[in-house]
Amino acid sequence: MPGRGRRVGPGMARVPLSILDLAPVRPGESPRDSFDASVELARLAERLGYHRVWYAEHHNMATIASSATSVLIAHVAAHTSTIRLGSGGVMLPNHSPLVIAEQFGTLDALHPGRIDLGLGRAPGSDRATMWAMRRGDAADRFPEDVQELQAFLAGESSVPGVSAHPGSGSHVPLYILGSSLFGAQLAAVLGLPYAFASHFAPQALTQAVEVYRERFQPSAQLTEPYVIAGVNAIVADSADDAAEQLQEAKRWRVRALARPGRALTDAEADAVLSSPEGRHIESMVTYSGVGRPDEVRDYLEGFVKHADADELIVALQSPSAAQRLRSVELLAGAWF
Repeated sequence: MPGRGRRVGPGMARVPLSILDLAPVRPGESPRDSFDASVELARLAERLGYHRVWYAEHHNMATIASSATSVLIAHVAAHTSTIRLGSGGVMLPNHSPLVIAEQFGTLDALHPGRIDLGLGRAPGSDRATMWAMRRGDAADRFPEDVQELQAFLAGESSVPGVSAHPGSGSHVPLYILGSSLFGAQLAAVLGLPYAFASHFAPQALTQAVEVYRERFQPSAQLTEPYVIAGVNAIVADSADDAAEQLQEAKRWRVRALARPGRALTDAEADAVLSSPEGRHIESMVTYSGVGRPDEVRDYLEGFVKHADADELIVALQSPSAAQRLRSVELLAGAWF
């Protein structure tokens, strides 16, 4: 795990910069288009020096293609060479710890030293989808399931007579994802890195990080607390272009939350954004670096200090694949 280096300034190293790829499917595109774009993005990020790319598990959302998270990681890993890849995250209550240990043990065997396993306890779906996945009350067992999974990966199974093959002894690194104090407390007790979803749930960021650092207990995986903070970014050649992209990204969120089959015009989406109901979407992008490369770099430097972060993971909000690639390129030029 990289050492802490949160202070920035002339002659001082910046924290590692990573990417959260939401694998978006835009109107007129197919999931295959999204997967091709994810490969291209990861290959560019690898060339430019980004630390890792993560993919999030979502279900029953036609606008996001990363539902089979481990399969997407395998596909991207086969088309890259060195960059770390992982889940941001796997929603563990949707799965048995043994199955996830086998999946990520397989990924590690195929791509040793490159695989991360970020874990969340949210469903990543609605109630009907939860029922379809036979999820039940598994969220209540999240701490125990994390420890069971950790034991499978360490080759120290807590289930007599059952081991993960592949996976046993792989020690794939675990990360706890969260947007509340629960995840911060669990990561601290287990001595695991903590990734806060401040790119869409900003409210408890500073309090959660403070709790995590104060209560952290060293473990075999990690001797010091390590915080990854999520932040939105749109980097463009002009501030006006970046602002236009941000507005389109907000419209996309409105459409994603609209009733299935309801096609909102730009004017209708803007009306929602300007209404009291739109305040939730505005709050989701509280932490956003938007503008020219130097402007976004300065914003991210300030955010590192605000979040007390050891690493930033950037959620790219540009509407098109080409614009996301341009953001990745421009931000790298300003940051590294």
